[in-house]
Amino acid sequence: MSTSPAAEAARRRTFAIISHPDAGKTTLTENLLLAGGAIRAAGQVRARGENRRTRSDWMKIERERGISVSASVMTFDHAGLMFNLLDTPGHEDFSEDTYRTLTAADAAVMVLDAAKGIEPQTLKLFEVCRLRDIPIVTFINKMDREAQDPFALLDEIAGKLALDPAPLYWPAGSGGRFKGMMDLRRKRFLPFAKKTEKDEGHPAAVAANSNAIVTYLDPDEQAEVEEGAMLVQEASKPFDPQAFLEGHMTPVFFGSALRKFGVEELLEGLGAYAPPPKAVAATKGGAETHVAPGDSEVTGFVFKVQANMDPNHRDRIAFLRLCSGDFTRGMKLKVQNTGRQLSVNAPIMFFASDRELAEEAFAGDVIGIPNHGLLRVGDSLSESGTLRFAGLPNFAPEILQRVRVKDPLKAKHLKKALEGLAEEGVTQLFRPQLGADFIVGAVGPLQFEVMADRLANEYALDVVFEPSPYAEARWLTGAKADIDAFIDTHKTAMADDIDDQPVYLAKTAWDINYAAERHPQLAFERTKERG
Repeated sequence: MSTSPAAEAARRRTFAIISHPDAGKTTLTENLLLAGGAIRAAGQVRARGENRRTRSDWMKIERERGISVSASVMTFDHAGLMFNLLDTPGHEDFSEDTYRTLTAADAAVMVLDAAKGIEPQTLKLFEVCRLRDIPIVTFINKMDREAQDPFALLDEIAGKLALDPAPLYWPAGSGGRFKGMMDLRRKRFLPFAKKTEKDEGHPAAVAANSNAIVTYLDPDEQAEVEEGAMLVQEASKPFDPQAFLEGHMTPVFFGSALRKFGVEELLEGLGAYAPPPKAVAATKGGAETHVAPGDSEVTGFVFKVQANMDPNHRDRIAFLRLCSGDFTRGMKLKVQNTGRQLSVNAPIMFFASDRELAEEAFAGDVIGIPNHGLLRVGDSLSESGTLRFAGLPNFAPEILQRVRVKDPLKAKHLKKALEGLAEEGVTQLFRPQLGADFIVGAVGPLQFEVMADRLANEYALDVVFEPSPYAEARWLTGAKADIDAFIDTHKTAMADDIDDQPVYLAKTAWDINYAAERHPQLAFERTKERG
């Protein structure tokens, strides 16, 4: 291929989808893939039995519960652009996995349920986007059900998120009265058809001022949608692509993911307005620098590790977000923190649970690198091995539990399995310096269920979780002599994490404050940078 890395990067759109559970994220993901020509039939999310297995949810617990708990990546080519869609867990117990996925995205689509508006989990994920300056596109879903007044929804976006909403479309009614939407930029009406299974798509758009519109709207409905469109254009700021890229404005789309309405318009909007990959801050030999997508050196960082995607092979795949260069299969890359060199002979491009070998990839693309525990979340890779991107954070867990295996002969296997899950970032593992129990930490209870499920299915280990005497974990930082002195006097409360870094386990938050007051030369950290 003769095109330059800069030209290839410019046609990449790497975006994540964020939402509260049940806002329709998985359905939207399916139908974006369908609209993008990546799949022939969407995952029949409503179908029964085995058909219910949607393409972006492949883990057993996800299929049983109908939720996404592990972020996956889907790549598709559409209208001359290459889209990389990062699906994020919709469940709040997996906020850390979502945070890490958002570090690899250049934009986010925020899905809101038209009846519920902004829900707590949406707000939490939005904060993460804010921290990372990620521009946000809003998709108000489920317009074919009874919805809040669209003006109230826009007010909520402005009030709760401090973003200027700029609708590019305006809905005609909602629920049983939903007739379609007005395209505010092109002055045309997009009719919505209540489809039966056999029907093909929705009717073609008609000019807003044409006679054809009466086929779809009676005079009152027409007057209502025209008045709403006029009011919203007067009341809201016009869409400014620059304000969107700077994180001050969000373009607003309406539709019904389930009925495949508004999805193509959203995809078109992402192509037109979502940013291509940009320069990323890094350090090289201790000095601060920036890596531009068009730079010739191939560089990237690991934002996720997923083990056993294929239960028939004990595989472990590191998801690498490329930041620069023209990557080709067979290339050698070095890991910055260990100096180890890997030949990337079987890189994978993902399409949900389907995968194919990636012969070539550019900045913005996500490739999977099969490896046996060589790569961890937060690792920086490059041809020279000298570049380091900012590490990804580990957050102090909110729940700490003891874990033991029912069959004592399998204790060694348990250690290996827990280390594997901790390397993926599914949970955190702490090994107390005294005693043989492992302590695992997680953000929420569902993570323990996923852990037990995966230990049983992938490692044939039957485990029991028990309450641990600890409620809080903090990483210790400071001078080595000070840390060693603290460890000597607090042996029963000390543990090591997966990187052998010292962790102070406390029974209460009061204990941590007391220890911090008594030892001002040490820092008791709530987050730790991985990589």
